[in-house]
Amino acid sequence: MAKPKKTPRPKAIAPKGFRDYFGTEVTERKAMLDRIAEVYHLYGFEALETSAVETVEALGKFLPDVDRPNEGVFAWQEDDSDWVALRYDMTAPLARVAAQYRQDLPSPYRRFAMGPVWRNEKPGPGRFRQFYQCDADTVGAPSVAADAEICAMLSDTLEAVGIERGDYIIRVNNRKVLDGVLEAAGLPDTEEFAHVRGIVLRTIDKHDKFGDAGVTALLGEGRKDESGDFTDGAGLAPAQIDLILGFVNGRQADNAATLARLGELVGDVQTGVEGVNELREIADLLAGQGYGPDRIVIDPAVVRGLGYYTGPVYEAELTFEVTDEKGRVREFGSVAGGGRYDDLVKRFTGQAVPATGMSIGVDRLLAALRATKRIGSEEAGPVVVTVMDKARMGDYMQMVTELRQAGIRAEVYLGNPKNFGNQLKYADKRNSPVAVIQGGDECEKGVVQIKDLILGSKLAENASLEEWKDRPNQFEVPRDQLVAKVREIIESYA
Repeated sequence: MAKPKKTPRPKAIAPKGFRDYFGTEVTERKAMLDRIAEVYHLYGFEALETSAVETVEALGKFLPDVDRPNEGVFAWQEDDSDWVALRYDMTAPLARVAAQYRQDLPSPYRRFAMGPVWRNEKPGPGRFRQFYQCDADTVGAPSVAADAEICAMLSDTLEAVGIERGDYIIRVNNRKVLDGVLEAAGLPDTEEFAHVRGIVLRTIDKHDKFGDAGVTALLGEGRKDESGDFTDGAGLAPAQIDLILGFVNGRQADNAATLARLGELVGDVQTGVEGVNELREIADLLAGQGYGPDRIVIDPAVVRGLGYYTGPVYEAELTFEVTDEKGRVREFGSVAGGGRYDDLVKRFTGQAVPATGMSIGVDRLLAALRATKRIGSEEAGPVVVTVMDKARMGDYMQMVTELRQAGIRAEVYLGNPKNFGNQLKYADKRNSPVAVIQGGDECEKGVVQIKDLILGSKLAENASLEEWKDRPNQFEVPRDQLVAKVREIIESYA
């Protein structure tokens, strides 16, 4: 009789494109999000928490098709009819909420949302299929004052989490200005020019990568890359290319000069004129609140997302330099962006609903704070009360209770106490500042042994025998002084 096959053990590995977060990573992220939430709340925004799962109909962008119903999202079919999916951003759920509860919500509706989103995309270095987003949006406010407020709030948020003024800049542009420039260049927003406009939008989005020469080639006949591959261009005439490049390079010495330059480029095209006026209003509103060019500027080079947004767009960039994984020195770059999207809620209601908002890349901003040493120092673990006698577990539990009631993180060692050395190794692995020891002799004398693990680690590195004697890292104190002495040690390293 054949032996039954053994069930193979599962591999202890996270799915491709996903990762685990431990201790300090989790607490640092929570602390940062808490500070961000304080700023949003100060501005009058309310928290919103939506389901991680939406109908694909509500998501809209990634509607399932027959061949691949989960294109772009993690989707599955329910009850042989409805398709649902994990949310891929926070904006699509907001549009659904704004439509579903439109009779109950105040208008305008100001909300912020924080949480994980999921993308069914090919993972890569630093690119995961689950990541955190932190959004703030205003739905139902047609005035660009709402856009100016988002920019001001983004500035305050960056400073609240520790990005100093001078280390960031928020750049503002407007989709209407680009539309005006394209129309002035003979490419109006009609079906006839849709294909060419699409190439133009994708091309100017690559300006920071290819520069003027690469963009000129792609707007013209095409571009050959380093590998020899040729990409067809938009086939524009030199005068059209000059006009579009003039827009991308339109930033001048100050906002007033930039707006004047953009006015020249759009000429009398109404859409473009409207966009320039909106940018002027935003600049005036921000200047009136004290948000000068050291924090927020008008910059036509902001092109990311112009295919999605309908009006003002904004992007926060960190301007300090870091060394990348290849050893190259570069500016840190973008950590947040957003803009006006007046057509999203219309999908549900049939009526245009103005909306504007921003999204912060949580992992990017955390990486920036670590790169500048604003966070990232190893967090101290709990005080560990060792166990010398299992029969006296109640006494040890009483010690940690006293420490906790005094606001000091503490735990009793709950592993096998037989090998005392393992208890101290555990305390080291937990990054504990202090270990508390009380055996039978100490108990009879009414004392405890306090082991300063931080000092012990420092002494072990390079201390002489005399230094060990002059400053011992383990000493005896009366039992009733346990809390005070532990607090003294911890505060000495704060």
